[in-house]
This record gives sequence, structure tokens and C-alpha cells, in this order.
Amino acid sequence: MALKAPANAPTVSPRLVWLAVAGVIAVTAVLAATAYGRGTLPPETRDPGALVRWGYGIAQTLHNTAAAATIGALVFAASIIPPAMRSPGRSTPGRKEQDRAPAQEHPAFTRIMLLASTASALWALSAMAVLVFSFSDITGIPVSGSSEYASQLASYVTELPTGTAWLWVVIISASVSTLTFGLRSRGGLAAAALLALAGLLPMILIGHAAGGTDHEQAINSLGLHLVGVCLWLGGLIALAVGGTAFGKDTAAVLERFSALAGFAFILVVASGLINAAIRIDFPAGLASPYGVLLLGKTAATLVLGAVGFLHRRRLIPGLALKSDTGTNTRLLWRFVVVELLIMGAVSGLAAALSRTPPPGGEDVRPALTPAEILTGYLLPPELTAERWFTVWRPDWLWIAVAVTGAYLYLRAARRLRVRGDTWPWARTLLWLTGLTALVFFTSGGPSVYGRILFSAHMLDHMALTMVVPVFLVLGSPVTLALRTLAPRHDGSRGPREWIMILVHSRVAAIVTHPLFVAANFAGSIVLFYYSDAFGFALREHVGHELMTVHFVLTGYLFVLSMIGTDPVPVRAPYPLRLLLLLATMAFHAFFGVTLMGSTTLIQPDWFTGLGRDWGLPALEDQQMAGAITWGIGEVPTLLIALGVAVMWSRSDARETRRTDRAAARNQDADLTAYNAMLARLEERSSTTARAHDRGK
Repeated sequence: MALKAPANAPTVSPRLVWLAVAGVIAVTAVLAATAYGRGTLPPETRDPGALVRWGYGIAQTLHNTAAAATIGALVFAASIIPPAMRSPGRSTPGRKEQDRAPAQEHPAFTRIMLLASTASALWALSAMAVLVFSFSDITGIPVSGSSEYASQLASYVTELPTGTAWLWVVIISASVSTLTFGLRSRGGLAAAALLALAGLLPMILIGHAAGGTDHEQAINSLGLHLVGVCLWLGGLIALAVGGTAFGKDTAAVLERFSALAGFAFILVVASGLINAAIRIDFPAGLASPYGVLLLGKTAATLVLGAVGFLHRRRLIPGLALKSDTGTNTRLLWRFVVVELLIMGAVSGLAAALSRTPPPGGEDVRPALTPAEILTGYLLPPELTAERWFTVWRPDWLWIAVAVTGAYLYLRAARRLRVRGDTWPWARTLLWLTGLTALVFFTSGGPSVYGRILFSAHMLDHMALTMVVPVFLVLGSPVTLALRTLAPRHDGSRGPREWIMILVHSRVAAIVTHPLFVAANFAGSIVLFYYSDAFGFALREHVGHELMTVHFVLTGYLFVLSMIGTDPVPVRAPYPLRLLLLLATMAFHAFFGVTLMGSTTLIQPDWFTGLGRDWGLPALEDQQMAGAITWGIGEVPTLLIALGVAVMWSRSDARETRRTDRAAARNQDADLTAYNAMLARLEERSSTTARAHDRGK
């Protein structure tokens, strides 16, 4: 339940000058850290000049801060603050619509949208500066306006991955900036926030993670880290800019942001530790310039977490008290200022850290094996029954998804029990089983060997599509969320409101329609494997993660439409469900038989270029994958069909009991009326017959 300060409480907010002070601290930190970190560069490194040497770090700091402020402002506008102020007359029940006062835009919403527009424009400009400075820093060519420099810069943007990535950042940030000047609907702002988060992806792909010992997992941990930082830092900036404009909604806004910041803090610390473990050797690497900067950033992050914990435990609840509310508010905003100042230093350290090579980065490494070139990791040993469960490569993205899903589910179930409601323990067990299976099939043996053997990949595919979703759907997470999340009454959209909007949206009506999910479930398997989508998923890390998302989401929607209890716009009748299940089963069997009899290898360059000297030949392994599709894939389908039959039987039984109860209440009024109708028809028929006889 949101806490609200008394209406007559004095409002105090941090002066915006402290944002400028935080920026100065960030610039000072990045200059000092850059000077410290450049000592690690080889002496033969070409110097692109003082402008690039010092301006690059400043431009990166501005870019990172502006991106975070844009994302934070859009998240605030879409889900934390009410967009409009409602007069007392507008919320009075029973009043006619024409008598209600028109809504006025909330002052805090106005400020936050101004922040979003300004920050996004600065994001686009600083991204352009970083693009130019990164080119000069890599090539050692000073910035100039010559035609030769322009042509080389154009080649850098169009031909090299780093230049192309920064070009995409410029395009995305400019698009977000354009949207912020025209959008005011919360749905549009939520879409703009998602687009802004997508603008982090190019930065993730070109960061130090690309040079780590485990490229793909370093990318995942860095991505989680940047998302957490942007939500946290951006939220703080939005909080400071809103200031007194939050008015009587201050406590509620702080309570909502505190929950978001707590999640972001855990994400930042956990992903930062994982990323550091991948990139440096402990403890020797901590003595290097990179390690020293990393320790400073970690210490400042922990201090920020302690300040945030103090907010949530002591200061925010104090705003609900009538006594000393002004004192509590002043103290809270002072702590916000302290957070901003420390966060400025952290931003500067982060910018300098991104330009400081990790220890050992320049060491000569042995030549990569064919498997390392293609997959990014050494060829695993020959597959045995034991190694399905002992060989692991943690996929931190899906581990984070599973841990977050488990925590939120258990917290919601506990909240129901605390207030006296019940929630079946079997559903909780099914949900946790599904999340455990998700981690295993994305980080365990099936995932590791899935990029080496087509048969292992197909086993992983079938599990992610037809095993994991069954457990997740039977956990009924949407029903649990709707029963535990409190609705908001101030016009803002919280998690419950967004869930309701998504459930009742036109998109949901399409993607959950029984005919669509069946066609997608059956047809996408052919489109995926007989197009370059499969190759893209094998070659690119982004493609691999998108493939996993597609497998899980496709299976989840299909199972939901068959045996799910969560609300959906359209629910197929039971006979149609069984018919669709039989059709998809037949289609999967056809696809499996086709693979078994195929003499053409799918993605031959990949499966023959791994240097594998154990196991079946690639073509025979592909034919085994067809047998797995046909054999293993049908078992879950039959179990789902059994579930549909059981639900159908229970539905008929419930309908019979309902009819019996209704008959008992009205003393078989329906049956009596039906018999009376039959008697009248019989009497009318007899009367007609007698009249006909008399006429003869």
C-alpha cells in the first residue's frame, strides 16, 4: 500500500544546481581516471590529440548519463507518476461526465517529459561525439574536417562493427528524442522506453565484454548491468527533477521508485561481479589500474545501496507521519543529493573503466580452435549420459529471469497466505520446476552440446517449446499477480494495470487465438530451420537469445491456449483444442520424418567445421534429430491432450452440478416449464386433428 504524506506537509526538493555539481564530479572523475588508466596503453599507441584524449571520456560520461536520464524519465512517465491531476469533483462517484472537471497535466509529469526531451537530445548529440572520438581513438588520427578524414570515418561507420554499432545508437537515440516531443499517452511512452532500452544493445555488443574470456556470457552480464544502472541512475535524476512538483504524491512516488531501485541495485552488483570475474583474474588483477578503478566503482555502488536501504526503511515511512514531516522530507532530499553526487563519480569511473584495458588483454593467446571460432568456447568432450548434467555454461540472462520469476512468485504467494487467502502449493511447485528446467536447458548440457550436435539442439528445442512451458503455464502466474497486486487510484499505471492492458489488448487477442498459436507452433519450426534464421541463431549471440525467446514464448502461448487457466481474450472450445493438438502432432511427426530421411545437411558449414572427432557424422546426427522430433516431441503433446480431456470432463461435471443446483433452488422450474410446453403442443396438435376430422 502506497504511503502518502499529509496534504499540508511542507514540500522541499533538491535544487537542480546539484545535478550540475554531480556532472562536474563525473567529469573530474573521468579526467583523473583517464589519466590514470592511459598509463596501461602500449608506448607505440598513436596519440590522436588532446581533444580526443580528454574529450572522449567526457563525451562517454555525457552519453551514459543522458541515456540513463532518458530511460529513467520515460519509465517514470509511463508507470510511476500520474499523468494528470484530478480535481475532487472528477473522482466523486455518481456525478455525470459533463459535470466533472477536466483533467490538468500533473506538474511532475510536465517536468519529467521535459527531462526526457532534453536528455534524449543530449543522448543523440553525445552519441555522435562518441562515434567520432572512438574512430580517432582507434586509428590515432586527430579529428579534422578534411575530406580524407570524412571518407575514413564513413568507412568506419559502414564497415567496422564498432562504428556500425555507434551509428545505431545515434539512430535509436534520435528516434527516441523525436518521440518524446510528441508522445503523451502512457502506452506510447512505454513503447518509447522499450526503444530506449534497445539503444543499449549496440553498446553492450561493443563493450569490453567482446574481449572477455567468455564473450557471450560477458555480453549477457554487461547487458544486465547497464539495464540496472540506467533504471537506477535515470530514476534518481527523474526524482531530483520532479522535486516539489510531486506534491502530495511524493511518498507514493518514492515508494514505487524505491522498489525499482532495489531491484536495479541487486542487478548492478550481481552482474558487475560476474562481469569482473570473467575479465580479470582474482586477486592478482585487482592490483592493476583496471582493478583499482573497478574497486572504486564497486565501493561507491555499495555506498549507494546503503543509502537507498536507509531511504526505504527509515525515511520514506516517516513521510506518512504527521509530525516532523518537513524534517523527514528535507533529510530525504539531502540523501538524494548525496546519491546523485556519488552516482556522478561512479559514472565517471565507469566511462574511464570502459577505456582501460583489463589486465592481460594484450597477452599473446594461443590460436583459436575451429569450435572456439564458431561457438566462442572450446569443443566439449564426447557426449555421454553423465555429461548432459555435468557440463555447464551459465547463461546469466536466463538465470536472472528465472531467479527474478521465482522471487516474485514466492513473494506473491506468501502475500496471499499472510492475508488469509490460499494458493495451491502444487502450482508453486510447478512454477519453480519450470524455472529450474529453463535454467538447465539454457545453461546445462543440452544448451552446450546444442551448438555442436544437431540432435542435442533438437532435444533442447523440444524441451524449451514443449516441456518448460507446460510447468510455467500450470503455475498460473498471471492469476497470482492479479490476485496480489493492488490497483492504483491516482491515474498511474502499475504492474497490475499493465498486465490488464496486455491481457485485453488486440495484440493479445491475436497471438493467443487458438488458430494463430497452432499455426505458429507448427509452422514456425519449418520457417526457422529451412531459412537462414537457424544460421543466424548459431552464428550470432543475439540470434541465439532471440531463438530461445521464440521457443519458450511459442510453447507458452500454445500450452496456455490448450490447458491454461490464466485469462486470455479467446478460449477455444474443447473439441477444437483436441483437433488442433492432433493437427500439430501430425505436423511435428511429418517434420521429424522428413529430417530422418533427408540426405541434405542443414547449415553444413557450421556442423562440419567444428573440428569434432567424436560422435556420429553430421548427416547421421541430423537424422537422429528427426527421430527426436518425432518421438520425444509427441509425448508432451499427448500429455497436453490428456489434460484437455480431463478439463473437458471437469467442465461438463461442473455444468451438471450447476444445473442440478439451479433445479433444486427453483424446484425444477425449467423442467416443469418444458413439460408444460410439451403438453400445450400436444393439446394444440390434438385440437388441430379434431378440427380436421370435423371438416371432413
